Amino acid sequence: MHVEDLLRLESLDLTLLWGSPPLLAREISGVTATDLEDPGRFLQRGEIVLSGLVWWSAADEEAKTDRFVAALRDAGAAALLAGEETHGTVPEVLVDACRRHGIALLSVPVHTSFRAITDTVYLRQWGDLSRRPADHYALPENVRGELSRLLADGADPDTLLTRAVAHLGAPPCYVLSATGRTIARTPTAPPLPARQAARRLKAAAPFAAAPASTTLRVDPDASPYGQWYLHLPGPVDAPPRMLHEIAEVFAQYRQGLLRRRAAARVPATELLELAAAPRPGSAPLPAALRACGLPDHGPYTVIAVSMGAEEGAAEAGAEALDELLRHLPGRRFATARLATGGAAAVIATGSGAPGAGAPGAGVPGAGVPGAGAPGAVVATLKGLWPTLDACDDVTLPYGGISTPAAGPQELNGALEQARYALTAAVRAGSADGTAQLTAVEDLTTLGALLAGIPADVRTAFGVHALGPLADDTNPSHRMLLETLDTFLAHNGSWARTAEALHLHVNTVHYRIGRVELLTGRDLARLDHKLDLKAALLCR
Repeated sequence: MHVEDLLRLESLDLTLLWGSPPLLAREISGVTATDLEDPGRFLQRGEIVLSGLVWWSAADEEAKTDRFVAALRDAGAAALLAGEETHGTVPEVLVDACRRHGIALLSVPVHTSFRAITDTVYLRQWGDLSRRPADHYALPENVRGELSRLLADGADPDTLLTRAVAHLGAPPCYVLSATGRTIARTPTAPPLPARQAARRLKAAAPFAAAPASTTLRVDPDASPYGQWYLHLPGPVDAPPRMLHEIAEVFAQYRQGLLRRRAAARVPATELLELAAAPRPGSAPLPAALRACGLPDHGPYTVIAVSMGAEEGAAEAGAEALDELLRHLPGRRFATARLATGGAAAVIATGSGAPGAGAPGAGVPGAGVPGAGAPGAVVATLKGLWPTLDACDDVTLPYGGISTPAAGPQELNGALEQARYALTAAVRAGSADGTAQLTAVEDLTTLGALLAGIPADVRTAFGVHALGPLADDTNPSHRMLLETLDTFLAHNGSWARTAEALHLHVNTVHYRIGRVELLTGRDLARLDHKLDLKAALLCR
């Protein structure tokens, strides 16, 4: 589809404000809706950009508009579609900037929604399914034509799958996510609990067909967390090539879905950036929540995840988190990458939170208990974490969950809590080589609390609290540290410490005296005992 094709559609009623014929002939690769002042980092080459121009005001200097359009040019955007609703018209300064930078500019009238434009682009692209030569296919031509029309009409995945296998005798069939979530199933396929489905996928060899069952990857290029599978639990008499073609239909469906979710990431990123600000304005947060399809009243729960520091880990974290949250029936959420690394999501966890269907909304999962309250959400996520971990044999996922935030203004604190709990999860998981999901409510011990403190802060505290004893390369210091640790572990009992270390009580008294002298602490005082215990835990 090309930019000029949009102008020919009477249903959209777009107006060309500026654009030369070569620019209008540019092919459209996708759509991004944004009102960021600098959207360049979110754009892919060939995308059209939808903007309501909320970022612009008549009082702005011309340079602000110039920077916005320059970012579109540098990202390789195909065109800018500017909405008229905010200002009543598209400002001339924007037309001039588009002319200078060579970006086609189309105006979007008030009665045309951005959703209508997005649907038009992606449904037209999906319609390419049946345009290749017939000899490339094993599916009957009439079936291919029907599936193409269903894709173009935005059919739900259940309908798509049912029609795809109807000519095979309507066998039981599923499309499953990597974590066992049922994306689609035929009427002859009974509900399949997510954990049971995940076990089946784990046991099945990708792309392999056995007499008893068949499991195919839908998109070989998908990540371990974003992969879908075509699964037929019973024997089916069909050429493998035909089943691969059915899988390809869902690859087309999935790609369109990913484009929509990528567009939804833009307002989600803005929301999390506002939540990260210590003192966000009173108006922006509720507006940002509504832009993500979330209610502007709480409670909310924030979850942060990390997949490590490798390249692409942040995107993998966002994809894994998005997949995990789609197991929450009726929960709406907004997921995005964090500027500090990793990814995070804001989940509407109130009992009256809207159901699925908005941008970024969770899709009801199959076989997973409901999550109607914040506590139930946390329990569900913890139950699913091992399944998420099983998706990738190499990477360990770590996560942290906040306590409920009562309203928008508490989101900053909730995000900080989630990050703190994530740090504690990483520290605990790195110690024993396991994936960890830690909620703030799990931090009930001094060791657990200290685990969330950044490593450099922990080290600095340990060095200053222990004084010379922090140098454990000295054999004498190592001996004193061992005595101190044992003494505190036995609640300050001289006799039990001596027994545990096989020492005379007088020796223990001498060593503890040396510890007090070197650290400047009095171990007869509870607060000093706690200081040194914390210092030992921070080593």
